[in-house]
Amino acid sequence: MTSEPSASTSKRFPPLYPILDADLVLRGVRPEDRHPCLRRLTCALADAGVEILQYRNKHDTDSLVLDDARAIREAINPAGQMRLILNDRVTLVSAAKWDGAHVGQQDLPPRQVRSTLGANAIVGLSTHNDRQIILADKEPIDYIAIGPVFSTNSKEDLSPPIGLEGIRRARALTSKPLVAIGGITLETAPSVYEAGADSLAVISAIFAPGRDPARSAKDILRIFK
Repeated sequence: MTSEPSASTSKRFPPLYPILDADLVLRGVRPEDRHPCLRRLTCALADAGVEILQYRNKHDTDSLVLDDARAIREAINPAGQMRLILNDRVTLVSAAKWDGAHVGQQDLPPRQVRSTLGANAIVGLSTHNDRQIILADKEPIDYIAIGPVFSTNSKEDLSPPIGLEGIRRARALTSKPLVAIGGITLETAPSVYEAGADSLAVISAIFAPGRDPARSAKDILRIFK
């Protein structure tokens, strides 16, 4: 029997899931410009219609990540619909007043994350193959991320790309919201969605140097209309 998603995600999972990666977005940004940059990006994405945003920072201290998270939270209209998900740093979620956490296979076990954050938090788990999908389907999580779909340079220590067939297999193995990640572009997004993904997690397609994040988000969101 599959674990039911929480009330926060059971109705519909947002179709676009940008991951604001600190290594990519904050590269070369002066310390005094760090939080204005994060707030500006968050506001732009919210105005573009993005409903969920993950902040991923693998290298800075908890103190700095918490300050970043608070700056991002300040940019969100309290009455708005954007949900904020912190990658890995489960212990910072409540202090930052965020909505949930995303963990990987080597991070805290999902049941421990759920116990820490409570029933109303959004909890997601990364998977990379069929076996991990089957196990994740039994966990008290709200969505399963699967990938990489295609080759990508946005993450280190990647598993082999699963391709569209991997998305189709994953779709057959779980009824939980399925978030596809890894090398997805505006051009490939329709095929990934049609293969069975409920949501597309993107990094470079929105935040790569030279891109307009709000415009890129709008371009992808048009696919779902």
